[in-house]
Amino acid sequence: MATRTLGRFLYSKVQSNIVNKSSFVTSVRLLSTPGPQELGNLEYIKLSKAGAKNNVGIITLNRPKALNALCNGLMQEVANALDVLEADSSIGAIIITGSEKAFAAGADIKEMANNTYSQCIAGNFLSHWNRVSKSVKPVIAAVNGYALGGGCELAMMCDIIYAGENAKFGQPEILIGTIPGAGGTQRLTRAVGKSKAMEIVLTGNQVAAQEAERMGLVSKVFPTDKLLEETVKLGEKIASNSQLITAMAKEAVNTSFETTLEQGLHFEKRMFHGTFATKDQKEGMAAFAQKRAPNFSNE
Repeated sequence: MATRTLGRFLYSKVQSNIVNKSSFVTSVRLLSTPGPQELGNLEYIKLSKAGAKNNVGIITLNRPKALNALCNGLMQEVANALDVLEADSSIGAIIITGSEKAFAAGADIKEMANNTYSQCIAGNFLSHWNRVSKSVKPVIAAVNGYALGGGCELAMMCDIIYAGENAKFGQPEILIGTIPGAGGTQRLTRAVGKSKAMEIVLTGNQVAAQEAERMGLVSKVFPTDKLLEETVKLGEKIASNSQLITAMAKEAVNTSFETTLEQGLHFEKRMFHGTFATKDQKEGMAAFAQKRAPNFSNE
């Protein structure tokens, strides 16, 4: 799933007709059966389900002593967890979160400090960190506390960012003699514009949640103790829709960042046309006409 394109995903859905198949649940259920891919013992994250229908997957970063600093082991566990959640047909949305003190305070500096240029090139350093941005299912970041450096970049890889009132975002790499390397100069610029991105990247200054919302980096801000609850509600709302159509909508929005307006409009139109090849389009419109809730089959 990590490298599978949406085109292949949609083709398999439409051609094979494979069926994948709102209140916050305060005690999330730990995943007892990870699915076809074994996760093994989790050292850096926790994996759980939430929602009245257990249809929202939660990946919780769990390195409290290091303020959830992102090491290669943690990011590999996140990638593996995404593989499991994407293979689970009961999951319609995924949340990545941390603790109240830190979403992720940055990359693990001790792990990378002695890297050389040749080692970075030969090992394609940080390449597998992009797994979050490749997820076909929607991913929501629930950010409390620090989201700095790699933590801010991880949040921006997600499709939506919800923040607690105590959240702080930033790209402080300039202060330690380097620059963002996992999308900080690229995604941040697209989210907040060139001038704001330059200010954040070139000063290393932190941005409070309320300012991040005004910039457009964050969708909504909530009290710290309500953040996960509200994020699960959003996940449940998204998961109530067709997973197939949701994937198409997500792909169309993401395409807007990578193409011209004319190309994007053409792509959107073709994706829109493509929905009429699905059973869920027929069911959704029939349910609307009949004034009932739709029963999506993800076909």
